[in-house]
Amino acid sequence: MKYSTLRSIVRFIMNLIADVEIVGLEKLPAGNFILASNHLGRLDTAILLYAVDRDDIIMPVAEKYKNHPLFGAIGRAVDAIWLNRFDADYAAFREILARMEKGGLMVIAPEGTRSKTEALQEAKMGVAFLAAKSGYPVLPVAMTGTEDRLIVQNLKRFRRTKIKVQAGELIHIEIPRGKGRDREASLRAATDEIMCQIAAKLPESYRGFYKDHPRLKEIISQHA
Repeated sequence: MKYSTLRSIVRFIMNLIADVEIVGLEKLPAGNFILASNHLGRLDTAILLYAVDRDDIIMPVAEKYKNHPLFGAIGRAVDAIWLNRFDADYAAFREILARMEKGGLMVIAPEGTRSKTEALQEAKMGVAFLAAKSGYPVLPVAMTGTEDRLIVQNLKRFRRTKIKVQAGELIHIEIPRGKGRDREASLRAATDEIMCQIAAKLPESYRGFYKDHPRLKEIISQHA
């Protein structure tokens, strides 16, 4: 199935089952960047396809969805990089970097997996590493309303789910070369910056691991 066809189908279905509000994504920046979002439910990927009107998407997808009727179809349409989340999948990682060298829009969830608590989990440092390695800036995106529990509950009651997608400002990541504690500390600081920028655009109940982070409090106070 062609990507344009699948995107039209996804948008049709989303309009039937959800009321989607998009803030800040209407005018995506041109060129290469990483779209980093929180990960609440299985519909997160579909919502991003609904919101993003580009066909040069680079998207890692968990291998377990390869044969799924919907998410497998989405993955094949965007030529997804199938990722083994439980082992160090170096082949997939090399493929991601190779695709990024050619240019495009990288879509990824720094947390790595759906949140069972429906709030932010501690993120892995892979997104900060990819940003530093590629030179791609990071666009933090906050989503609410895509929780599996909520979607199923509303479908059973024939209700549309209110979903909000809100983008922040581009973040440019610079990490010192080499190895050691300084580099790791820089990667962690960059990861925390990305996640706190996402958290700042989420209701308090969604902020989870980052709710008491000093950087989050600083961002919120700057926009008060």
